[in-house]
Amino acid sequence: MEKIKIYYRGWPGHFICGYRCVFHLNTLIEFGDIKVVVSTVGLMRKDGQVHEYDTIGHNRHFETMAFHAKKDGKFWDADVTRQINFESEWAWESVEDEWKANKGHLAVVEELSNKLRSGQTLISEEG
Repeated sequence: MEKIKIYYRGWPGHFICGYRCVFHLNTLIEFGDIKVVVSTVGLMRKDGQVHEYDTIGHNRHFETMAFHAKKDGKFWDADVTRQINFESEWAWESVEDEWKANKGHLAVVEELSNKLRSGQTLISEEG
């Protein structure tokens, strides 16, 4: 039986302004030939500010997304054209929701890992 392999990485996995985000989690899930990236970003600094934050989408300061992975140099990174839907909470409004975003990221990793173990293929929005 295939085993799930989980790798926690230290860079933003999605979002064009991810470099401005103080908070970012990036997890690679491997199950056989299937590779998935779960990415959470948040607390995006306003230009030139240290403790002032912009929203990263409509009414949210944190968000989690998941994607099939593609090889990018030596790493497997998010193929943002192949987003994966999931049922777990994915957006948080307050700049004080850091712990909720962290917990939510882990919930998505668990949800997708369980789906892979049960034989689901995690069809992306693009197919």
